[in-house]
Amino acid sequence: MKVGFPLILINFKAYKEASGRRGLELAKVAEKVSKDTGVTIAVAPQLTDLAFIASQVEIPVFSQHVDAVEPGSHTGHVTLEAVRDAGAVGTMLNHSERRVRADQVDVVVKKARELRLLTVVCSNTPEVTAAMAALGPDMVAIEPPELIGTGIPVSRAKPEVVTSSVDLVKKINPRVKVLCGAGITTGEDVAAALRLGTVGVLLASGVVKAKDWEKAIRGLIEPIIKRA
Repeated sequence: MKVGFPLILINFKAYKEASGRRGLELAKVAEKVSKDTGVTIAVAPQLTDLAFIASQVEIPVFSQHVDAVEPGSHTGHVTLEAVRDAGAVGTMLNHSERRVRADQVDVVVKKARELRLLTVVCSNTPEVTAAMAALGPDMVAIEPPELIGTGIPVSRAKPEVVTSSVDLVKKINPRVKVLCGAGITTGEDVAAALRLGTVGVLLASGVVKAKDWEKAIRGLIEPIIKRA
């Protein structure tokens, strides 16, 4: 499945509001809005719901995490092969709530490329973003951890973090696309992220915890539609 840009990637985390059948309901809402508008909306459900959701929607589905291991005797680990077989188009990696070492990121990115899976590697500073971009993932997502879940978007609170990250990635590996995360909740936040040079956003609670999922998602993509 091809992933277009601008991209809205919704991370379900481990929120009960998006677990099991509720997770499928949210993914279906995202699918409906994506089909209505033509904007690429992807979801990253809990690992236990990955195959369940991927089999029932036609939008990109990402794993929230994988481990840098080969299939075999690795109890409790998740392999790239497993998420591919579950129907995911790729995986997130190194989220601030699930950090991994740089050498493990390198292993996953290389293996994912072989398996034709996409990688979204999260980072917390421009310097780390640059280091992750050097490993060659498809996307990096800049997310200062102190702003995650606060409703204060990095694109407004710390725009220099975003612009510095974008500039460094262009110098190091211009093929890597940059997403903006942390505190994204409104269309204005998305518009600001795009103005700063990113190609989309990664967010969670701004949608998952919204009372009206469809309204929240449509509000996010409004500036994308206006730009088209």
